[in-house]
Amino acid sequence: MLKGDLMSLPNKSTPDLQSCPIRDVLDRIGDQWSFLILLELQDGVRRFSELNRAIDDVSKQMLSRTLKRLEQDGFVHRQLYPEIPPRVEYRLTELGRSFLVPLNALVAWADAHHSTIRNCRKTYDAAP
Repeated sequence: MLKGDLMSLPNKSTPDLQSCPIRDVLDRIGDQWSFLILLELQDGVRRFSELNRAIDDVSKQMLSRTLKRLEQDGFVHRQLYPEIPPRVEYRLTELGRSFLVPLNALVAWADAHHSTIRNCRKTYDAAP
């Protein structure tokens, strides 16, 4: 984080931490499903069923809830086609695409350091 970026974060005496931009954003997209959905949508438009098949272990209810939150925050656009049966497609918005840069940087960092982190956990857990 650059020194100038620290100036935009509230100090510890700020009573309203909800106004902290990083806390607000991470609270919404920091769960495991949002990241996976955004990564899945980086390759283009997906239907609900495609996302459900592509993301292991996510329930339909959780996928639906997470997509609604991402849509509410402007990361994802939901397109409903008035067909029978109804067809719904999801795609990243401009805001969502702009988030791919830091998201993919985090993925690369995690890939590079995952084994070190796992080893540190094992060492910590094995300590008396």
